[in-house]
Amino acid sequence: MLVLLPPSEGKASPGRGAPLKPESLSLPGLAAAREAVLAELVDLCAGDEEKAREVLGLSEGLRGEVAKNAALPTAGTRPAGEIYTGVLYDALGLASLDAAAKRRAARSLLVFSGLWGAVRVTDRIPSYRCSMGVRLPGLGALGTHWRGPMAEVLPEAAGTGLVLDLRSAAYAAAWKPKGEVAARTATVRVLHAPTRKVVSHFNKATKGRMVRSLLAAGITPAGPGELVEALRELRYEVEAQAPAKAGQAWALDVLVTEVH
Repeated sequence: MLVLLPPSEGKASPGRGAPLKPESLSLPGLAAAREAVLAELVDLCAGDEEKAREVLGLSEGLRGEVAKNAALPTAGTRPAGEIYTGVLYDALGLASLDAAAKRRAARSLLVFSGLWGAVRVTDRIPSYRCSMGVRLPGLGALGTHWRGPMAEVLPEAAGTGLVLDLRSAAYAAAWKPKGEVAARTATVRVLHAPTRKVVSHFNKATKGRMVRSLLAAGITPAGPGELVEALRELRYEVEAQAPAKAGQAWALDVLVTEVH
C-alpha cells in the first residue's frame, strides 16, 4: 500500500541534525528536479525579500520564511514526519504509533512537496516554505515542473498494491496515476453525512485518523475493494464508486456525522 499525502503549510522549527544531504532522500530519480527547485528557491530568497514574498505568496507576518529558505543548504534537518505539522499530521500522530506501525508508515507514506517532489516520512529535510502552487521566475509553475519526473518515478514507487490518494488538488496535479496504477488507486472525500457537503478543515483530520487506523491495525489492502471492506471493519462509513472506464481511479466518500 502506498499512501499519498499533502504536506502542511506550517512546519516544525528547524532541527539540530546535520544539514540536508540530497543524495540521502528517497526516490533518487527526482534528484535533478529537486536540485533545480532548491537552487532557484535559495537564490530567490537570498536576493530581493519583497520579490521573494510575492512569488511565494507570503504575508507580512511570514516574512521570516524568506530568510529560512535562503539558509536551506546549511539548515538543520529532521525526519519529514516531524517537520510536517497541522491538522492531518496531528490526527495521524506518527510519534505515538507503536514500533510496528511506525515501520509500516515508513514504507507506506509518501508526502508530496513543492520543493522536494515527494519524500518518505523518514527522509531528513529542513523546514521550508514552498507550496506546489508557487510559480518560480525561472522554472515556472512547480506543479508542471514535477509532472515529468513524477511520471518516471512514481509508477515504480506505487508497486503492485493499493494507492490511497489523499492529496489536495494542487499536489494531485503533480502526478496523476494512469493505466493499471489508476485501476488500483482510490481517492477520498470526506462528507458531512446529514448535509452531504464536503467538509474542509475536518477533511484533513478524518484522513489523518483513517491512515492511523490502517497503520495501527496492520491492514494493507491489495486494492480499492479491500480498502472499502477494511475501513468499514474499522467503523468508517464509506460509499464507493468504481471507475466508469479504464484508467480512472476509484472514488470513496467517507461520511462523518460529527464534524470535529
